[in-house]
Amino acid sequence: MSCFSFLKVMMVLFNLAIALGGAALLGIGIWVSVDSTSFINLFGPLSSNVLQFVNVGYLLIAIGAVLFALGFLGCCGAQRESKCLLITFFSIILIIFIVEVAAAVVALVYTSVAETILQGTVTQTLKNDYGQNNEVTTVWNKTMEELKCCGLMNYTDFNNSYYYNHYNHYPLFCCKNSTSCTAEMAHTSNITGCFPQLLSEIRSNAGVVGGVAAGICVLEIAAMAVAMYLYCRLDEK
Repeated sequence: MSCFSFLKVMMVLFNLAIALGGAALLGIGIWVSVDSTSFINLFGPLSSNVLQFVNVGYLLIAIGAVLFALGFLGCCGAQRESKCLLITFFSIILIIFIVEVAAAVVALVYTSVAETILQGTVTQTLKNDYGQNNEVTTVWNKTMEELKCCGLMNYTDFNNSYYYNHYNHYPLFCCKNSTSCTAEMAHTSNITGCFPQLLSEIRSNAGVVGGVAAGICVLEIAAMAVAMYLYCRLDEK
C-alpha cells in the first residue's frame, strides 16, 4: 500500500470516528436541552454543577454539530478524493486552531477580567433565580452542600435577592449549625464562597487540562498536514 493510500484510509477512519462521536454528542445535547430533568435524575445533581456557568445542552449541540460536520467533510473528502472538501476541511481546522490559540492567549492575559465577568453573571443568576427556579436551586444547593460554601463569593451574594426578600433569611448553607440564617449569623459563620474553591480545583487540574489541550492541538496539526498532503497529491494523479 502506498503512502497516499495509507493516509487516505487513515483519514477516512479517523474522521468517521469523529463524525460518529459528534453525532452522539449532538443527540445527547438535544436530549439534555429537551429533558434536562431526566438528565439530572440519571447522573445526579453533582454531575450538573457546570450548569451554574454554561448551558450544557446547547454546548453539547454546538460541539457535536461542529465535530459531525468536520468528520463528514474529512471522511468524504478523503474517500471521494475531493479537493474542494479537503481544502474546506483544512480551512475549518485552521480557523479552529487559530481561535484556540487566541483564546488561550486571551485567557492567560485577561484571566482576572474573565473572572470578574463570570462573577457578575453568576451573581445575578443567584439573585434572580435561586429559590424560584428549581434547576438552579437544586444545582446550587448540591454545590453548597458538598463544597461547604455559601454563594459565589460569600453570603452577601444573596443580599436583595429573590430568596432573601421572599424568606427573609439567607440559605442555611451560609450559617453553621443553625435552623435560621440571619445576616449577623452568616457574618459570624464566615463561610467562604463556592467560586474560590471551584477555581482552586480548576487550577489544581490545570496540568491535565493543558495536556489535553496540547494533545488536541497536535491532532489538529496532524489532520491539517494529512489533508494538505492528500490535496497536493491529487494534482499528481
